Amino acid sequence: MPQAAQSLLVTHPRKVGEHLRDWRTRRRRSQMDLALDVGVSTRHLSFIETGRARPSPAMLDALADALEIPLRERNQWLLAAGYAPRYSARTLDEAGLQPVRSALDRLLKAHEPYPGLVLDRMWNVVLANRSALALVAPLPAHLREPKLNVFRASLHPEGLAPLTENFGDWAGYLLQTLRRHVVASGDPSLSALEQEVLAYPGVAAWARAGRTDPSGEPPPLLLPCVLRLPQGRLSLFTTLTSFGMPGDITLAELSVELFYPADEDAESLLLEMQAMGPE
Repeated sequence: MPQAAQSLLVTHPRKVGEHLRDWRTRRRRSQMDLALDVGVSTRHLSFIETGRARPSPAMLDALADALEIPLRERNQWLLAAGYAPRYSARTLDEAGLQPVRSALDRLLKAHEPYPGLVLDRMWNVVLANRSALALVAPLPAHLREPKLNVFRASLHPEGLAPLTENFGDWAGYLLQTLRRHVVASGDPSLSALEQEVLAYPGVAAWARAGRTDPSGEPPPLLLPCVLRLPQGRLSLFTTLTSFGMPGDITLAELSVELFYPADEDAESLLLEMQAMGPE
């Protein structure tokens, strides 16, 4: 390949000011608003964005806090500014995170017979209790491997979608959740996942329509996911929690989703399913 052509393939690393400006725009913050928030002049913030001033690590921390920047992206800021990355990204199997792994295992086990999941930033299932695994066991292999993904499993026509009695409302909730995470994280992988699930038959229509109730009844206090299973009708609502003040990328991106029965029939069915399941 000629040298001139090779030079066209060279990619120049983005400067920290470009990262800052892009995220400030994404968060819809003006320079004046952000400068006041972190206690610097608008002029100094402008100099950082244009590359005329190099921010200190402390200044980068303040800006990242104000803009709610994910830890993964904060490492990119530090590298772009000429500093070493600060945040590690370990797996739950590593010795340093063993106490966290043990705590999550105990939490999921204690939550049975109700389903419980631990999810990564892509909403892939990292850990699951027996009750959750029983719900997804009938899914085809291509939805369970190599990683079970909540959005794919819930919205794919070969997944839980045909079994979901209130698919319109539930799909609308899932798509709104995914959209919020795409905007908050700026993660291109999440954006690609969003485009993938929107291409599933009928899903894009629910995204456009949003949650509507033609009966005119007020919305429920909690939106359940209502599944029509061979064992019976199962209505579940969900809670989502995360770690407080994590200093590791893996922990910052983990969340725990716990499902609860929305009525007495669901409670009884979950107990029956646990009794029929393997030890």
